[in-house]
Amino acid sequence: MKDKDLLVRRFRKADAEAVRQIIHRGLREVNSRDYSPERIDEYCRYFTPEKILDQAEAAHMYVAQSGDGTILGTGTIAPYWGSETESILLTVYVRPDFLKQGIGSALIDALEADEYFLRAVRIEVPASMTAVKFYEKMGYAGKDGKTAPDEEGLIRMEKIRVLKNLDICPACSIRNLIEGGSDPATF
Repeated sequence: MKDKDLLVRRFRKADAEAVRQIIHRGLREVNSRDYSPERIDEYCRYFTPEKILDQAEAAHMYVAQSGDGTILGTGTIAPYWGSETESILLTVYVRPDFLKQGIGSALIDALEADEYFLRAVRIEVPASMTAVKFYEKMGYAGKDGKTAPDEEGLIRMEKIRVLKNLDICPACSIRNLIEGGSDPATF
């Protein structure tokens, strides 16, 4: 897909059913290689239009749409458990018939331009086994060096950002150390 034919924009309530269909197709047609039918059914039951609307209200959800307005992918970013310095990527899915055409990368680019990403030092993504290589290409790595699935069958990945404004921790004086201070007691 040519970039000019793709628009990544914020989710609208009218997108909920299309997003549900994309998530369900991704689960059934792509993630089913790595997960049991029972796990796929469980995830599909979870992702209802109502759940998607709830997630969009509590977070920043985006969709990728083609030039004719067809929704081709979705992704969400939210504060990680309410944190101002950590965020989490959720429900990043692309329609299976449009994989490997740059839509997932365009969604990640939009999520990484979002205020929740820009203010965060650490961004986590609970990646499906199927998506690990994609996230590695996007600069994410196994959290704490771990690459084994957790009890939910997900691989916790993260990206650590170095912020230009080093005064992100009022209790710490990182700037003091950088500017010549050497007293570790100031941490």
